[in-house]
Amino acid sequence: MSADDPRPDEMSTEAILRAASKALGVELSDPADLGGSLRSTVLRCRTAEGGSVIVKAYGAEPEALRGFTAEAAGLSLRLAGPELLGVDDSVPLLVMTDLGNAPTLADVLLGQDPEAATEGLLTWARGLGRLAAESVHRRADLARLWTTYGGGTPTWEEDPWLERNMADLLGLLSGAGIEAPPGLAGELARIGAISEDDYPAFTPGDTCPDNNLLTPDGLRLLDFESACYQSVFLTAAYCRMPFATCWCVFDLPAGLAEEIERAYRAEVAVAYPALTDDAVWQAGVRRAIAAWTVNMTVWILPRTVEDGPAHRTRRPVPTRRQLLRHRWEMASTLEEFPAFAETMRLMLREVAGAWDAPPLPGYPAFGG
Repeated sequence: MSADDPRPDEMSTEAILRAASKALGVELSDPADLGGSLRSTVLRCRTAEGGSVIVKAYGAEPEALRGFTAEAAGLSLRLAGPELLGVDDSVPLLVMTDLGNAPTLADVLLGQDPEAATEGLLTWARGLGRLAAESVHRRADLARLWTTYGGGTPTWEEDPWLERNMADLLGLLSGAGIEAPPGLAGELARIGAISEDDYPAFTPGDTCPDNNLLTPDGLRLLDFESACYQSVFLTAAYCRMPFATCWCVFDLPAGLAEEIERAYRAEVAVAYPALTDDAVWQAGVRRAIAAWTVNMTVWILPRTVEDGPAHRTRRPVPTRRQLLRHRWEMASTLEEFPAFAETMRLMLREVAGAWDAPPLPGYPAFGG
């Protein structure tokens, strides 16, 4: 792009449409805005032949550019998600196949059909486990593709987000007037040591319910902006918590979290037979729960000064305070990290105790 070109985040819909048409080699028209995010614009566009494609254009800030690189590289692996049809790394934007209007996992969990919700959860877990197992030998390919699309953009695997979160939690405790229990810093170092080298596998990064389409052909994943290789335990924790970094979080019926976790584990153990060992599995998942709890505490706690819904538009949805309380309650049982578990109990008593935040209800599909 020349110095006279508009910033990508200031591009008009018409400019995005022209760039996408050029990248695809087919004239596009009738763009419909699908929402996107602060980092991207997502359009459904008609082709000259009467079909449709999805165009995703990214902003110019560093996190948006990293999202573009991750999505372009991740989709280029052709392991999951829509087919990548065209790329323009100067805008930047992607053109992808249109997967249609199939319901998402969030749709069925917030619906009224318990059988559809149960099957959706199992399809999600099996699909993620199968993706992980099939991706184990493709890590070098992702690194090569990242270089192709991103140049010097740091990868998600190079981002020390775990270590940064551990340090930030200690700062939050101090700001809240809570004295860190003896040994907490050492335990946080152990928790933060979970990494992409601890049974690594590919993940789109954001495997929350609204990014999973339940199509007639099976699970199709959306949103690869955080695509990377990371420990399978970090994905497994999504089954148990549930959905570690997401807004669509309610209580699951007794036994269902264990069932979907078993479904994920059975698939990923094909690539990593050591994960059939209960001691290995339980230790890894529980450490991942601690890591995600720290992550969400650091992210959400500063936003709970005034409580509000965890999503701008979707309903029903828990409040931010409800979500944090739920995370802290689960993490308070991680007795292999006694100082961390005590910290979570302190947060429940000293912070959540002052909130008027009721416990999470169940998912609507199960009568919650």
